[in-house]
Amino acid sequence: MAAVLLKTLTLQTIRTEHSCLRRCLDKYVVQKTALAQPPLTAPASLAHLIHAKAFSTVEDTQDERKKKKNNETGFSNIGRKISERVIHIFDEKGNDLGNMHRADVIRLMDERDLRLVRRKPSAEPPEYQLMTGTQIHEERLRLRAREKASPKTGPTLTKELTFSSNIGQHDLDTKSKQIQQWIEKKYKVQVTIKKAKNSEEPENHMEELVNQILQTMPGIATFSSRPQPVKGGKAVMCVLRHLSKKEEIAYRETQKTQKGDPLNKENENERESDIRHQ
Repeated sequence: MAAVLLKTLTLQTIRTEHSCLRRCLDKYVVQKTALAQPPLTAPASLAHLIHAKAFSTVEDTQDERKKKKNNETGFSNIGRKISERVIHIFDEKGNDLGNMHRADVIRLMDERDLRLVRRKPSAEPPEYQLMTGTQIHEERLRLRAREKASPKTGPTLTKELTFSSNIGQHDLDTKSKQIQQWIEKKYKVQVTIKKAKNSEEPENHMEELVNQILQTMPGIATFSSRPQPVKGGKAVMCVLRHLSKKEEIAYRETQKTQKGDPLNKENENERESDIRHQ
């Protein structure tokens, strides 16, 4: 009887220990899982910032100002968005209609099926013009063509090319083609020819190489700075540039004269040489 009672107590003790161990293990697993998963809700301070960001109008206002500025500088139809109450109006034929209230302008647009464009927004009152869709399209094309035709101002970029005086003819022709491509793109090209080591060359060999390069580009290039020794005479450097408009005209006239009057060919050759070496 005592043995049965002892066995029962032993089994109950083992079950109690297993139950406690299971509860501790489940609690550990739950805590570890909770730490591994990101929180579903942001902290109060972060949520406040997100809320403020979502409803902020500062960036929207800046974007609207940029768009407004671009519209003011461009040539476009503004539709019915007339911010001023009274504006100065010109019709589609350029006739001055004087100052008008924006409601009257919108009514006139509807009656004649016209668009409204800014003419001089800085005036007082601002000047606007009524135009047809075709007139607006033609004006845009005209402005685009004028923009392309206008010369682009800016510093002239310089390319640099260096090679040895013992260069082979094939490599020299390749470099001459590269120089011509740069010149045609309005680059200046700085050419540096280094004197080859342990080679016997004529005194003016490097200058002759430069002149040979220039002769491959008749009517295209000339000297911006003539060949001059650098690095204590161990190299020669010059800068080539594209002919100016005046020089191009002079070169073409020289070519026409040569074809029309063979007797003056010798004199014209001298003039052509002067143009290339200016």
